[in-house]
Amino acid sequence: MHMKFFRNVLLKALLLFLVFNLVLVSLPPVSNPEQLSIYNSLVPGRPRFPFGENPQQAYNFSLYDVDAMFAAHRVSAPMREDDALRIFVFGDSSVWGTLQTSQGTLAGQLNQLNLSCNNRPLDFYNLGYPTISVTKDLMLMERSKVYQADMVLWLTTLEALPQEKQLASPLAANNPARIEKINAEYQLGLTVPDEYTNWWSKTLWGRRRAIADWIRLQLYGIPWAATGIDQVYPPYQPAAWDLEANQNYYDFKPPEIPDGALVYSAFEVGEKLWGGTPLLLVNEPIMVSSGENSDIRYNYFYPRWAYDQYRQSMVDLSIDQDIDYVDAWDWVAAKDFTNSAIHMNATAEAGFAERLSAEVLMQVCH
Repeated sequence: MHMKFFRNVLLKALLLFLVFNLVLVSLPPVSNPEQLSIYNSLVPGRPRFPFGENPQQAYNFSLYDVDAMFAAHRVSAPMREDDALRIFVFGDSSVWGTLQTSQGTLAGQLNQLNLSCNNRPLDFYNLGYPTISVTKDLMLMERSKVYQADMVLWLTTLEALPQEKQLASPLAANNPARIEKINAEYQLGLTVPDEYTNWWSKTLWGRRRAIADWIRLQLYGIPWAATGIDQVYPPYQPAAWDLEANQNYYDFKPPEIPDGALVYSAFEVGEKLWGGTPLLLVNEPIMVSSGENSDIRYNYFYPRWAYDQYRQSMVDLSIDQDIDYVDAWDWVAAKDFTNSAIHMNATAEAGFAERLSAEVLMQVCH
């Protein structure tokens, strides 16, 4: 009798579980994920996306749920009552702010300049994310369109363009449906794997990581709001000054990178994606070493021939596609970079922000 009872209970539980998962799979995505977040209500929105590997110390960690990331960000807060112009800033870890406080990042420094246009204040939103990939940037741009940008500032570099880097970012690799949507709509020409898009991944069991991360993100929001800490600042090894005598860039050898090896089409896609919203493309500053073998390499990332070719290609592209473009590659002194040839210290970030602000005002106030 007891065995029959437990068997019936187990079968009913299994049936309910299967029914629940069938319903879950058939449901469309949540239309307003912000409503399921404590951010921008019980606690302030974060000034930059969640990212990190030491949540107990930084009250922050990396996750793959793009909706949860945006829901935790200040960009999803209600619109300001002062009719501010919203400037979205995209890019890699140099924009997100490795080794910087949120106030010390490019967006933070631009906000501290208290810029305005036609009596409307400019409000800069840090939508950068560590890892270098123009496709990752496009994915975040596509998701951010609902927040009504008045201008887009997109910082990039050569390292974001090789084909093999496009899905190397875990955030991009774990969101293939978002990538494929852009790929198909704008003919970006990528090959997107579908191993994450099967039926099983939409079930409760398949979503268990995303659900657990969402819960953790809410819990860490409380100590983050109390302390303002969202990053650990350990001692670091300075960016390489003396360089290898190697002229290769990935598998490419001088004198030029072959056609199709770099995803320059991403910038045209970005222009189309934003439609009539002004977009300013910026070649971000890099460290230019004067150490050993600096006659053949600018830094750890770039042999001179490859980077010079890239710079010329960006100028040509901006003219051909009528994209507003700033080449800021040498705006920061080599001594002002930290642990990478693209990460700068707070003083240099402030100077960069002030110089770039003139370009922003020309773009948004015309």
